[in-house]
Amino acid sequence: MKECPSGQISREQFESIYASFFPDADPKAYAQHVFRSFDSNSDGTLDFKEYIVALHLTSSSKTFQKLEWAFALYDVDRNGTITKNEIHEIVKSIFNMISIEDQKNLPDDENTPEKRTEKIWDYFGKKENDKITEGEFIQGVMDNKNILRLIQFDEPQKVQDRLKEKKQ
Repeated sequence: MKECPSGQISREQFESIYASFFPDADPKAYAQHVFRSFDSNSDGTLDFKEYIVALHLTSSSKTFQKLEWAFALYDVDRNGTITKNEIHEIVKSIFNMISIEDQKNLPDDENTPEKRTEKIWDYFGKKENDKITEGEFIQGVMDNKNILRLIQFDEPQKVQDRLKEKKQ
């Protein structure tokens, strides 16, 4: 109530709040996509119910529900499918939140938005102009934990640590 007395959060307010979590990065594009995925009625604001649903989905919900939300995040045009270009758009916004120095710590085959997009697309076994349905997306991520790692924001050092653990 103190931050948003009207009971609604505008996209700009959401971006500002999101930016406070990533002071050394540029989370604006990603925050816009997250906001879009939570703004279920597309009115340009998050009301209290949408905000509570968003908190639940991102913190305590079941894996399937989180994957449904992740699909909505990547389905930029909200047409029920994901294209390679939509994956690239989200991946690019994630990279804006990773410092150039940390990007250097990523594996060679995923250290740019283009390479990471290719890797994700290849995991799904899709041709250049194919599309991914929600069911394919959820099943693909559940069947392959590498896809899950690639579609989300993750600290590059954590990625390096996990890759080292696998080699041992």
